[in-house]
Amino acid sequence: MDLNGKNILVVGGSSGIGLSLVKLLHEQNANIYVVSRSAAEEWPENVQFLKADVTGNLDAVEMFLPQQLHGLVYSVGSINLKPFTRLTAEDFLNDFQLNTLGAARMIQQAIKPMKNAAGSSIVLISSVAARTGMPYHASVAAAKGAVEGIALSLAAELAAQQIRVNVVAPSLTDTPLAQNLLSTPEKREASAKRHPLGKIGLPENISQLIAFLLSEDSSWMTGQIIGIDGGLGNLKTS
Repeated sequence: MDLNGKNILVVGGSSGIGLSLVKLLHEQNANIYVVSRSAAEEWPENVQFLKADVTGNLDAVEMFLPQQLHGLVYSVGSINLKPFTRLTAEDFLNDFQLNTLGAARMIQQAIKPMKNAAGSSIVLISSVAARTGMPYHASVAAAKGAVEGIALSLAAELAAQQIRVNVVAPSLTDTPLAQNLLSTPEKREASAKRHPLGKIGLPENISQLIAFLLSEDSSWMTGQIIGIDGGLGNLKTS
């Protein structure tokens, strides 16, 4: 897996999976560009940073990016778990705007430099909940299902430009976003037991897969939705 000298944009790289990916890309000697609402103290010094909210004005992104962009990772998401009867129209719209529309808008900003790279990779993040029925996940599952739909359409549309589009679909991962779901030893144990492998995912599990999808090692892969979920999406062991 060689990302040396590659220009990679990470959207939402200040914590969790995005932060883990930034660190891994640094180890691989990539040139890292991050668009996020805040910076992270753990970033290496050579990270190029643009402060922006994906739900707001993104006009500055075009000037921020290099002329050639070899990879884009949209690592922005939400965990909005409520009974269906308590979900409002605003809940659905907020999750869609953050997870789906934000990804679409960032890709539109990055299309030109990605075409200039003559071979690039887009990686979006979905959720096991998009394809596995889970209670209280209606809003986020709808938004992530839309992410998968966009990815498949774009993979077909951009294949002629040698831009690959793939999706990773994690289950519960030990990140700040999941803090409320893992806030006690009892919650952590219960969450681990729900997965056939008996453990909770780590950000590094996801970022390693993303880095592979960014690299030339995956150059014959596009239009794929890859579960990385401890077996939860496909296996029933009890």
